[in-house]
Amino acid sequence: MAEQTEDLKAFERRLTEVISGHQPAARFWRIIFIFVTLCTMVGAWTWLFDPETSQVSLSQSLWNHPFFTISCSILLLLFLFGIHKRVVAASIIASRCRTFLAEYNMSCDDNGKLILKPRPAP
Repeated sequence: MAEQTEDLKAFERRLTEVISGHQPAARFWRIIFIFVTLCTMVGAWTWLFDPETSQVSLSQSLWNHPFFTISCSILLLLFLFGIHKRVVAASIIASRCRTFLAEYNMSCDDNGKLILKPRPAP
């Protein structure tokens, strides 16, 4: 029994280590994502409320608003390169662990701490 307890403790330590290791990277990418999204929103605001926008072609309108065009392109590239996965990497790991731990009447929180569930009644 003591060996099983040690195994569980070692697994929990490793799981918390992995999840906490993803937190700084996720925080960095979350800040980048918020910044680029805000830039795109500000650029879209100026682009949409420019009276010249409705009178020129789309390409000319985008050429007249390089801030919006560049920030929107960067946001698109971030999504193409998977920023959404990097932002939620720790929660993806935790949810996958919950899936396989359910078979053993266990779960884990968002930080990787194990939660032992009571045994089901026979």
